[in-house]
Amino acid sequence: EEKLLESGGGLVQPGESLRLSCLTSGFEFNWAWMSWVRQAPGKELEWVSTISSSASTTHYADSVKGRFSISRDNPNKTLYLQLNSLKTEDTGTYYCVNAPRSRALTAPRGQGTLVTVSS
Repeated sequence: EEKLLESGGGLVQPGESLRLSCLTSGFEFNWAWMSWVRQAPGKELEWVSTISSSASTTHYADSVKGRFSISRDNPNKTLYLQLNSLKTEDTGTYYCVNAPRSRALTAPRGQGTLVTVSS
């Protein structure tokens, strides 16, 4: 059974940073393209970032490019998302998914981790 366990969210002020983690199990993480998606309150699910299985390729939504960084630890089957220079519009629940960008919005999700950016 595929499991995705996100953590690292919290309440921060604009301009601060967070590091999200996603511990995975139940599938071949080493071979999987992984993505982060997010959902702001009252809004649709939004793709954030994708990383290839070897981490040689990364993609970012324009809204987070230059501020967020995706990475992975294959031996420990963990996906990360470093969030820097956070803005109020980054508020939302963040989910990791076992999917490339093309399927990220429809892939099964875990419980997510809530990021709240507020002054």
